[in-house]
Amino acid sequence: MTFRRTALAQEMAQQLLKPSFLDTSLRSGLFLSGQRRVGKTTFLATDLIPALENLGAIVIYVDLWSQPQANPADLVHDAIRRSLNELQTPGSGILQKLRSVSSVEAGVAGFKFGFKLADLGKQGGVSLAHAFMALIDQAQANVVLIVDEVQHALGSTEGGNMLHALKATRDAINTRPETPGYFLFLGTGSHRARVQELSVKGNQAFNGAVTHEFPVLGRDFIEYILHQVKPQLGSKTPSIAVAQEAFKRMGSRPEELMKALNILRTLPQGANADEHLPTIAESLGAAAADVELQKIEALGPLAEAVFSRICSIGGNVKGGFTADALKEYSVKTGREVSAQEVQSVIALMTSANLLMRVSHGHYGVTDSFVEKAWVARLQADQLLRADATPDKGATA
Repeated sequence: MTFRRTALAQEMAQQLLKPSFLDTSLRSGLFLSGQRRVGKTTFLATDLIPALENLGAIVIYVDLWSQPQANPADLVHDAIRRSLNELQTPGSGILQKLRSVSSVEAGVAGFKFGFKLADLGKQGGVSLAHAFMALIDQAQANVVLIVDEVQHALGSTEGGNMLHALKATRDAINTRPETPGYFLFLGTGSHRARVQELSVKGNQAFNGAVTHEFPVLGRDFIEYILHQVKPQLGSKTPSIAVAQEAFKRMGSRPEELMKALNILRTLPQGANADEHLPTIAESLGAAAADVELQKIEALGPLAEAVFSRICSIGGNVKGGFTADALKEYSVKTGREVSAQEVQSVIALMTSANLLMRVSHGHYGVTDSFVEKAWVARLQADQLLRADATPDKGATA
């Protein structure tokens, strides 16, 4: 069974598609940030998208995390082409869904677009603004484009150009006096700073858009889970309050909570779950980060030095190949380090989704949870070294 967040989804869908006066700012764009594996994608797929569709919207979804090495603009354009192709195909699922919630009969046999889908987004081809305007005029409906892990679009010129094209689409459609529908953009991401940058920096396409923290799962989720596991755990079922606090310690990640409850099941009969769960949660939280940290360690000392530098400067490093940076890497690795070696190790960490290219020459940590864990480990190592250093002022 899947925990449904129906009320939250319906509220968000209403705010996006039928906004009150105070919510009309959402038409400028909405960005939601939250750490990885807290349920963002599940919420989008099982709750929000159906809620939007039930209110008559056409929803196009693309996940930039699905192919981290692909060009983000290509992924978005491909998703749009697929949806438009479905809409011009008689009997397609998206058409049937639209007809079931709308009184509009246009497109019963498939929509007709006066342009080639293959040329969408390409040089000399149809613009996104023109394509979405044609769609909205035929469907007489709102269109919502959802880009999951949207911060990956920041790392390339193509991604930036794509965001500006979507902003131009928003402006062209939403400012029409009698538009039959609106173009709504929703971006989600796992790195708070990167996602916020999309709406607060003056050079970003969606500067001025609305940003919110993704609402993590709360007490109602804990109650649901404990009700489900009660038959298996019996007397080893923790209290709601203790389980909720443990869930927070594990980053509000459902997978980690299930691991913790499975560990409780292995405890001897009569064990006090409320006494054991906090310790279990602490261990699992650290272990979740360790999985990613071990990837860095496996790449060797140079990768550790580069990753540490990026973390120490706040996760947005420029000049990772300067003479000072190379000197720092050389000191930490105990050998001479070249810029080419640094580039190679950054490419490896980018492929492993440990780092992401923010812009030309700038790299940041993909997951802020991992970044915090690495910084905590560095600080702990420094304390250990300090404790192990003899006091120079002491006398024999």
